[in-house]
Amino acid sequence: MTTSSGSQASPARVLGTADAVAIGAGAMIGAGVFAVFAPAAAQAGAWLPLALLVAGVVAYCNATSSARLAAVHPESGGTYVYGRERLGELWGHLAGWAFVVGKTASCAAMALTFAAYALPGAERPLAVAAVVALTALNYRGVRKSAVLTRVLLAAVLAVLAAVVVAVAGSGRADPAELSLAGDWPGFFGLFGAAGMLFFAFAGYARIATMGGEVRDPATTIPRAIAIALGGVLVLYLAVGAAVLAVLGPDALAASSAPLADAVTAAGWPSLVPVVAAGAALASLGALLSLVLGVSRTTQAMAADRHLPRYLAGIHPRFGVPHRAEVAVGAVVVLLVATVDLRDAIGFSAFGVLVYYMIANASALRLGPEENRPPLLVPVLGLAGCVVLAFSLPLPSVVAGVAVLAAGAGLWLLRARWGRPGR
Repeated sequence: MTTSSGSQASPARVLGTADAVAIGAGAMIGAGVFAVFAPAAAQAGAWLPLALLVAGVVAYCNATSSARLAAVHPESGGTYVYGRERLGELWGHLAGWAFVVGKTASCAAMALTFAAYALPGAERPLAVAAVVALTALNYRGVRKSAVLTRVLLAAVLAVLAAVVVAVAGSGRADPAELSLAGDWPGFFGLFGAAGMLFFAFAGYARIATMGGEVRDPATTIPRAIAIALGGVLVLYLAVGAAVLAVLGPDALAASSAPLADAVTAAGWPSLVPVVAAGAALASLGALLSLVLGVSRTTQAMAADRHLPRYLAGIHPRFGVPHRAEVAVGAVVVLLVATVDLRDAIGFSAFGVLVYYMIANASALRLGPEENRPPLLVPVLGLAGCVVLAFSLPLPSVVAGVAVLAAGAGLWLLRARWGRPGR
């Protein structure tokens, strides 16, 4: 979610379905696929593919609700705007708060994923260095271009294809590891794994907010959402099944770099540097975008007085929200130094699921004349977000609820004492 103020020129409607699909897939296929299968396997075991399907369905509902809301509220801001306009100011504030805290944890997860593949054994120092370096780049106004997004997507797809082919052709993958005849993980295990796997779909909302950039958005956006999410789901099912079949649930759950361990177990240790390079590209590319997006949201919330006004400052030379960027970078460094990858993924998933709870609740307030989605979509999305969020590991849920409560407390303090004339 990004926000902006002031007048903006209308973007040109130059993107077709293929462009929207590529941008959406590029936003989704990133570091998550290199890291999330291990904590998901710890929750669901051999039921991991079913958990992935559940996560994909919830992601589709969220994206569809967001797309319909974006058509009615075309201003930048995502659910920060939808919640405020449809449910009230508190809900908009909580959506923005959940986004900032969830995506800040995502930044830590991206940095730790990069370090786990690039330099096992020295993850934290390398992850801290990556955060500092990319925060410095963003401070000077560096952006990822659309061309770079496509290059990164092509490189990561090639690496994931190499993993699947290496495992499938090795003769060491055991289909019995995919059997559902083993231990049932329980609904908390299945849905908790789906909540973790939801992290790997992060970015799909990029399609939903492209209304001003695509040709015939009423047709193109729903089609692009279905194609991109469907394609990414098939890819994740292939990769997840491959690593599960060659490692087994227990070894997969214990892995800190599951795709590297999978190609090693398949007898292709020479591919480990290739996988590490793919993970580095995906993680650093996602981290660059995340620090950019979270800092802009932080700056916008500060400008609206939902966060300290000091964070709203814009650098006079580089034109970036430099105070917000430094603050976000500092918090991410703190998280990298104190939490592990699984905790970061769980906490991030909780925050983002709360964000989409509010999006689906907002979509339920759309009227028939506002192209409201079929009622089942926001209802299923809302219920799915609630179930997945509260099925995550207990520490993630407790920490998430505590941070949301703190956000609500800040809003109440602002409402009571922060308004002019009080």
